[in-house]
Amino acid sequence: MAKNISFINSINPEFTKELKGQVDAYFKESKKKQTGDWRIYHKTIVLIAALITLYVLLVFGSLPTWANVLMCGLLGLTFSLIGFNVMHDGGHGSYSDKKWLNNIMGYSLNIMGGSTYFWKVKHNVIHHTYTNIEGHDDDIDIKPFIRTNREQKHYPLHRFQHIYSLVLYSLTYITWIGFNDFTKYFTGKIMDKKVPKMATKDHIGFWATKVFYLVMFIVVPIVVVGWQHALIGYLITAGITGVIISIVFQLAHVVEDVEFPMPNEDTHKIEQNWFIHQLQTTSNFSTRSKIVSWMTGGLNFQVEHHLFPKISHIHYPAINRIVQQVCAKYNVPYHEHRTLIGALGSHLQYLKVVGQTA
Repeated sequence: MAKNISFINSINPEFTKELKGQVDAYFKESKKKQTGDWRIYHKTIVLIAALITLYVLLVFGSLPTWANVLMCGLLGLTFSLIGFNVMHDGGHGSYSDKKWLNNIMGYSLNIMGGSTYFWKVKHNVIHHTYTNIEGHDDDIDIKPFIRTNREQKHYPLHRFQHIYSLVLYSLTYITWIGFNDFTKYFTGKIMDKKVPKMATKDHIGFWATKVFYLVMFIVVPIVVVGWQHALIGYLITAGITGVIISIVFQLAHVVEDVEFPMPNEDTHKIEQNWFIHQLQTTSNFSTRSKIVSWMTGGLNFQVEHHLFPKISHIHYPAINRIVQQVCAKYNVPYHEHRTLIGALGSHLQYLKVVGQTA
């Protein structure tokens, strides 16, 4: 079993103090809340309306095949964008200063077949605490098909992972909601870490989620359009969703230059403070593109998100400048790719190198 690890936060305390102080000062001086505003509410309305419209047209409409294929792809994109823009902020408690509204937006994941309960443990607790630490961060565990770091066992097939990875990513969403959630539910673990005991309402919520998703996105389409068309449409939608959510994550943590530190074998400590650890293991991409920022819910500002996960993504462009300035002052690494294509190229090049090095 993987041992619990910790960070040495007494290292570089001046950096942490100034970084937090400047970000706090920004919100105090601008008189802005750290949570979302009309911009995120507007996005939510647009995306939910798009989801409902696409679903109705696909299941109950009578459109040509090419149009149905296109809309299945758009539905997969919409699933991803709701996850990035609505569910993610809601799950982190940064969508609104109202807890009940955060909970509702977080549960948008359940509408799409996922479990908010397990996501919060896997993402908020494990991934954000143990970012890129092998044996602890479940998000870099794609074994045995993808080797994300040199601490993982090397297999001959990894020599080609930079070629087949994007195809494999299309299975991410299906695997997540159809297998991984159930594995966590029945084992009560995420990797070697125990999941907090579920209350009765959590058990009910888990099974209600799976039944609702099965009925709405599998049973109803089969009944209305037939199993062949329903199956093809579902695979297109789920495949597009899987590729998009995988790429956005991989460009943040599995690219050249970021680190995969391991704890000291004797002390089980990461010999760095938590804030600098996040900067060493995380990378931004395409932060100057308003389109990319809008679509990814600010997850292209992954550095700022990992440093301040309770701050809504609408504020990331502003605090991005603060973070870079403080990092430059203290000579702390700050990773960023200027373009989406550049970040994707870095990801594939990294997979090639780590896949061909035993």
